[in-house]
Amino acid sequence: MTSSPEATTPDSSSTATDGALTAPAAAAPAETVTPAPGAETVAPAPAGVGNGTAPRDAVLDAGTFARVREPRGAARLPLGDGTWHQLAKQYVWVQLIANGIVLLIVLAATLFATLFLGWTWAWFVGGVMLAFMLWGILITPRQARSYGYQLRTDDLVFRRGILWQRVVAVPYGRMQLVDITHGPLDRGFGIAQLKLVTAAASTGVTIPGLPQEAAERLRDTLIEVAETRRTGL
Repeated sequence: MTSSPEATTPDSSSTATDGALTAPAAAAPAETVTPAPGAETVAPAPAGVGNGTAPRDAVLDAGTFARVREPRGAARLPLGDGTWHQLAKQYVWVQLIANGIVLLIVLAATLFATLFLGWTWAWFVGGVMLAFMLWGILITPRQARSYGYQLRTDDLVFRRGILWQRVVAVPYGRMQLVDITHGPLDRGFGIAQLKLVTAAASTGVTIPGLPQEAAERLRDTLIEVAETRRTGL
């Protein structure tokens, strides 16, 4: 006697037939993270102020040097991470013209004292002064490139100097006054000087040689941020 074949019931876990695609499993819903009670909420930084990793700004970096010049020694103060803004290139010309005028005045005074007053010792005094001033003129381009400032989330960091280096951080909440000044030469070259006044005189910062538009933009930004970060003095 011939037995009939057993009927096979297809299992739900079996592989699909040829030419059929298996439907993907449904994705689990994303878990919603709820902050714990009492957790501190960090507000985002105002416009214009970041964590130091923002790209170069079209206003703050217009017509400025491209890179902060660092000392060559291994013991130098490091730049660290973040975007550094620099001075305008016109600042070098302003310094060269101003120092050149003073140098000519000292030279004229030395010649007058020697030739007309008979003060032969004036050559020694005038020569020493002229030598120092000439050295200052020669290092002006390198010195100007050592200036830089960085806008971080909670403070402004300013650095300058090659031989004598200075790095100072000014918290936004401690700023009391933001002042812009510029002389005749500065106005002629379109630059200005920004001064930050704080409760402690030692932490005050003066940033020279900023483009006029950048100085005004930086002043408005710092005032806005200082109001949001105001702390007790």
